[in-house]
Amino acid sequence: MSDLKDAAADVRPTRPSRVRVPAVAGGFYPRDARSLRASLEECFSGKRGPGRLPVPAPGSTGPRRTLAGIVPHAGYIYSGPIAAHLFSRLAKEPVPSTVLLLGVNHHGRGSLFSVSDEEWSTPLGVVPTDRDLAGAIGRGPVDLDADAHLREHSIEVELPFLQTVYPTGGFRMIALQVTFTHFDLLAELGAHLRKVVGDRDVLWLASTDFSHYVSPEVCRRQDDRALEPILRMDPRALYDRVVQEDISMCGIAPTTALLCALQGSHAKAELLAKGHSGDAEPMDQVVGYASIAISRSG
Repeated sequence: MSDLKDAAADVRPTRPSRVRVPAVAGGFYPRDARSLRASLEECFSGKRGPGRLPVPAPGSTGPRRTLAGIVPHAGYIYSGPIAAHLFSRLAKEPVPSTVLLLGVNHHGRGSLFSVSDEEWSTPLGVVPTDRDLAGAIGRGPVDLDADAHLREHSIEVELPFLQTVYPTGGFRMIALQVTFTHFDLLAELGAHLRKVVGDRDVLWLASTDFSHYVSPEVCRRQDDRALEPILRMDPRALYDRVVQEDISMCGIAPTTALLCALQGSHAKAELLAKGHSGDAEPMDQVVGYASIAISRSG
């Protein structure tokens, strides 16, 4: 079974001064721009994806319907079509000023919560960071630590999708790595982010895969158990269920923090697509994925 289903490739990139270079290009997704675009097109137009290429709406104005999303971060062959369902929806709405990406700390580098102030590059170009907002976030429970992101893939793999649905740019990013910890600390992080972001035009994205290396039947059952409190927007119930039932959802921490940050927003969650790695190729032990949109009420 390919490590691309979830584990990052053992690549040790050299970090330049202010631009974070890709850690998993050539592993989780193609290294050159032409092949990457073809891979992304397959994610959108293939039978497990939304079935069509995204049609961005340049120049559209007004409030975005989608406030936040939850998307997987495995190799594109496995989870890319599931992720494409959310990104296809984003393409139809105005471009946000900033995308706040909450990722998983798979490698244990850095502190509990680490935000990067670097720009991030992919084979499709460089995504600028909202350094003012990053600096504001990097206080309280969050440390400003770009090195913590050096090898992590859970945020990186989302960027080419964003560059595809927002092809003219116009957005900046925030990369925030969230380590698993006690619920109270994740709730504190969520409250901190809610206060700092305030009424800024920010799209929130939490990056997570669901059950890991279980049978397809167990994967479906466990993923449904984790999805139910997410769709109720209940972070405490999600956290307790995943911990107590030993569901191997790698992004429980960023997802919990996201839901805590959105408490009181009167938003509603919608499951757009779900599946597992066995849908891409036959395997006995699979990893689960889901794509969820969180929209403003009304």
